[in-house]
Amino acid sequence: MEPDTAAMLEDLGKLIEIESPSGDLAALRTSAQAVADLIEHRLGGRAWLEESDAGPHVRWSGGGEPRLLILGHHDTVFPLGTLARRPFLVKDGKAYGPGVFDMLGGLVQAVHGLAQADRREGVEILITADEEVGSGASRALIEELALACGAVLVFEGAGEGGALKTGRKGCGTFTVSVVGRASHAGLEPEAGVNALVEASHQVLAIAALNRPEAGTTVTPTVSTAGTASNVVPAEASVVVDVRVETTEEKERVEAGFAALTPVLTGARLEVSGGIHRPPMPESASKQLFALAQGFGPGIRGVAVGGGSDGNLTAAVGVPTLDGLGAVGGGAHADDEYLLVDTMAERARLTAYLVNAILA
Repeated sequence: MEPDTAAMLEDLGKLIEIESPSGDLAALRTSAQAVADLIEHRLGGRAWLEESDAGPHVRWSGGGEPRLLILGHHDTVFPLGTLARRPFLVKDGKAYGPGVFDMLGGLVQAVHGLAQADRREGVEILITADEEVGSGASRALIEELALACGAVLVFEGAGEGGALKTGRKGCGTFTVSVVGRASHAGLEPEAGVNALVEASHQVLAIAALNRPEAGTTVTPTVSTAGTASNVVPAEASVVVDVRVETTEEKERVEAGFAALTPVLTGARLEVSGGIHRPPMPESASKQLFALAQGFGPGIRGVAVGGGSDGNLTAAVGVPTLDGLGAVGGGAHADDEYLLVDTMAERARLTAYLVNAILA
């Protein structure tokens, strides 16, 4: 029996219409239960909720010796209320709605694809509640299941044109907080220590850590300082997005942040954060990508800058193939979409890979 696109769209609509922003525990509980119900309906057996401080994760087991982990997440980046202005909609061959591409469409395709596989024994499913906020509450469980299974398929959205994601940069966020001293900007500015000026010095030092020729980007993205126009700022902060391709670059950038020192006398710095998702080298996907290429001549791979939980499973040495989810675009944007006519083909690819891995 072929995958049923109409049934997949029906399931997708049910998930999208339950908003699931990261950190909203009540919404995530409702979303997790809907995902569990979908898995049980399409695959049988029992799906259960794994409690965590970040919200419930969803698990399902095909029984037997674990050999394959299907990995995804049900949290999204969109706040409650987004659905009111961006309802689930299918129009001109595209499906729209918050989370349709990242990554509810991939969850639906994974479940329907597994339903088409010759066997399910040995398959484990984990759908987490906190991927969009760094996977702090799910990382240990992800790594444990990945090591137990020995192979991981990640159903994040596909690369451009449907490409599978064979490599990912490591990624993280640093925050540099500056403590100065307030004073009156007109009467005695020299009595203060200007945290904004100090932060400006630090931004230049941070930007100097960039090494694009090595695939490293160090990008200051958010800065805050000051309380009033006539007050020398006593506090400031700079948030920095970091992406690296290699472990060596990860260590270099982390050392660079640790070495930051104040320029102004009397200023103090506090650095927090780090590169919490290590790089996923293309070598981690080589074996599984070779299997995927047996599906047909149209299978392509691409290395991307964004991180996912595939970074975590690759980092513990488990073969990992990512980007098996929806074909579309606009992740985290108002124009997020999924190409409807690709859903059945992606489900068939899932079934093919499950059969090949378990054979």
